[in-house]
Amino acid sequence: MAYGFRIIVEGDYALFTRPEMKVERVSYDVPTVSALEGLIKCIYWKPAIRIVIDRLVVFNPIRFANIRRNEIKSKVSMQNVRAQMGSGEDRAALYASVERSQRASMVLKDVKYGIEFHFEMTGEKSERDDENAEKHYNIMLRRLKKGQCFRQPCLGCREFSVRRISLVDTFDLSQVAEELHGEIDLGYMLYGMRFLDGGKPVNGDWEHPKFSDRADAVYYRPHMIDGVIDIGKYREGMLC
Repeated sequence: MAYGFRIIVEGDYALFTRPEMKVERVSYDVPTVSALEGLIKCIYWKPAIRIVIDRLVVFNPIRFANIRRNEIKSKVSMQNVRAQMGSGEDRAALYASVERSQRASMVLKDVKYGIEFHFEMTGEKSERDDENAEKHYNIMLRRLKKGQCFRQPCLGCREFSVRRISLVDTFDLSQVAEELHGEIDLGYMLYGMRFLDGGKPVNGDWEHPKFSDRADAVYYRPHMIDGVIDIGKYREGMLC
């Protein structure tokens, strides 16, 4: 039995940052696969399952907006925090008026995506040793129906939160914008990061995990046909 889902995600703004842009953020035309996986993990995730994106449907026209924001260009170091805790000196202060930096971003606006995904079992066991696909399917289904999440789902960047998530049986492709009909070459896009630890703690402890930061970027070149990207087709040819 295939434990899959179809959801529709809507938001006012989205930003799926191109890694080649260093300072000013510029979004891809469509979400990256890793961003979609992260969005779903905000709803439900356990070490025993792996989220797999199968298909992406872009309903609304691709529209961009330029915004400029005040950001802080540095952060308080953990070393200074520990030093202040021991001595009482004000070493961990950060003054926004000094550290402020104004940066521009090119973001997507008024987005609506259909996401088809399923999950696979990783083989990781819990303390109860009762892991099975049907259990996780029912939990995910219940949370999607009730609109529950343990962390606010976002569209790329944390400040661009999802406005609505709807569970559906099928996608109404007649709602795809007319200008998205036909075949569109989206160019080379980031698929995701391939971590050398495979997403598992190097110390083997999920309660107090320590992960390896070593990773390789995986890219692919999707073609959107009538607003639909068949991600599963591209994954079959990946050597990762």
